[in-house]
Amino acid sequence: MSADRRRFLVSCTALALVPALARAQQNPQRESLLRDVTRGAPLRTGRVVVDTPTLADNGHSVPLRIAVESPMTAADHVRRITILAERNPRPVVASYALGPHSGRAEIVTRIRVADIQDVIAVAELSDGSFWMGSAHVIVTELACLEG
Repeated sequence: MSADRRRFLVSCTALALVPALARAQQNPQRESLLRDVTRGAPLRTGRVVVDTPTLADNGHSVPLRIAVESPMTAADHVRRITILAERNPRPVVASYALGPHSGRAEIVTRIRVADIQDVIAVAELSDGSFWMGSAHVIVTELACLEG
């Protein structure tokens, strides 16, 4: 697919999704999911970068890179990174345990995405704080469909 065609499709889809995106920001399911992951602790935005293509041709294998800003020392490190895709049948996609010996707080993987949605990464740090980042993914061929 040419770059111009891809940009055109992303633009058209984004314009059509504006009302849906406004509704998604007030999603009680998302809030409940995030509360479960953080066990009710405050959740801050920042320090977590979610890198994925805005337009994925196939929802069965969407490339994903998550990086958390952390020195990864014994005193200051990432304990866990949890990946969420709230519109998937199983919204908790993966959870990775890390520690100071991990070297860096970065995950590179591929995930299945059931629908057009935000992919959210929540990082739990050694000081007990939780940080979040997200990226919006538009898939042209959906995955994870329930029977």
